[in-house]
Amino acid sequence: MIPSLLPEQALSELGRTEGGPDTLALLVRDQQMRRLLLLRAVLDAVEEADAEICPPVLRQRFRSDWALLEEADRAGEAEEPPAEGKGVRHSPARTQILYPLVGPWARGCLRALSTKTIPRTARQRRARSLRRELCYFSALAAAAAVRAGVPFSARLSAQDGMLVLPSLGALGAIGDGDVEVVARDGRMTLRRRGEADVVVDVAEREAPTASGAGLGPAPGAGFATWSAATAWKPVQLLPGLLPESVPVPLDDLDPHRTVDGGSRHQALSGPATLDEAARERWLTSWTGVRSILRLGGEHRVAEVATLLRCLVPLAAPAGHAAPDGGTGSCSGTRREAFGAVLSSTPPTPATFAATLVHEMQHAKLAALSDVVVLHREGPQERYFAPWRPDPRPYDGLLQGVYSHVALADFYQRCALVAAARPGQREAAWREHARYRAQTRMTLPVLAASESLTETGRSLVNQLLRECDRMGEAPPPAGVRIDAEERVRDAHARWVRCNAPTE
Repeated sequence: MIPSLLPEQALSELGRTEGGPDTLALLVRDQQMRRLLLLRAVLDAVEEADAEICPPVLRQRFRSDWALLEEADRAGEAEEPPAEGKGVRHSPARTQILYPLVGPWARGCLRALSTKTIPRTARQRRARSLRRELCYFSALAAAAAVRAGVPFSARLSAQDGMLVLPSLGALGAIGDGDVEVVARDGRMTLRRRGEADVVVDVAEREAPTASGAGLGPAPGAGFATWSAATAWKPVQLLPGLLPESVPVPLDDLDPHRTVDGGSRHQALSGPATLDEAARERWLTSWTGVRSILRLGGEHRVAEVATLLRCLVPLAAPAGHAAPDGGTGSCSGTRREAFGAVLSSTPPTPATFAATLVHEMQHAKLAALSDVVVLHREGPQERYFAPWRPDPRPYDGLLQGVYSHVALADFYQRCALVAAARPGQREAAWREHARYRAQTRMTLPVLAASESLTETGRSLVNQLLRECDRMGEAPPPAGVRIDAEERVRDAHARWVRCNAPTE
């Protein structure tokens, strides 16, 4: 039996790399509750921290910021009560603390607050790190209050020459001094000694369309900011993917958008800061995404609309080697930033759509792995993945296979729809054949593991059935044979490079 925490219907949908409304809502609610528990853990850790790492004045400042955050949260309680069984409500302040990039901040804050025995010099570095993290929390509480319409006045500290109000915008080129922020009636006034005030208007409204025409205010649409002062840079909002969807921030400002590293992210470039031309390119690609996603099935549109809550632009990569020779773009997700996708500038809506399909699978599988245990394999990097030159751990292989099954399905559906033009159809068949050939080689390896839990085995078996189902509508024979030969060649190269030496 599948554990009652995860209904069999949900596991069946996820095994097909899909997810109906209830299944996606289950994953989202679980991630939201984990975020709230994480924030509570930060509160407890601050209260219990060694005074050398968290001095009393810093602790008191955190308490004041937490009180402002609670006031902002209470202010939204009557605005949108939760529907029966729907879990976490979405008051303006609650939306702010569930912002994907708050997750990396909370994790970093807990690391800085760790009570493990460390050398004195390391404690001093940790104390400096904690001061930076708690300055971010002050700005986070202020942004939540702005969203909730709670009037306040606070002194916030700039970091690295910029004061960032998470998800709203940033005041730049100001050094590392303090900024007085006064918010009231939909307007922020930012004051620095010896400088002219910067006035920022804040409104709940829709994002602009690609042509620049704005739409009127809409409940729950998102918070846009604008100012006549060039020092203020707003977070750009991309229009909601569906009419009922909220806009998606394109966040090139948040200090916690940077990837911490690790084997999954070794091919990612650093974060980018966008100029107007780059922002327009993002908007153009985003505008065309929905129609292309729809070619691969309405469920692809729905999962992006439900799960995507933030886009982080990355710099164009210098190029990285891959078994299939791919270079020039990169994308990724961060487990601690559920709802965020990191990506270099998408050159076309078609590549953007495929990127979103790919990354949504990583988000879903990571969230599922938080709900249930799928396997008990260790971290040893010893498995072949046709899309990587290096050996992969079992969990990394599972993540890759899961996203590649979804891409094989996506491209097959694109190839089969009547609306596809001949050139599009041929390209879709090539992509489908490549991804299916890769998963057909790797899925049996996953299935052979004795460390799969009952739930994990059910998931992998469903992926196998999905891969077999796609064989009922095969690509042209030449395309299929070419894809299979490429996978075999990649495996032969991998064996030569990774064979144990005497």
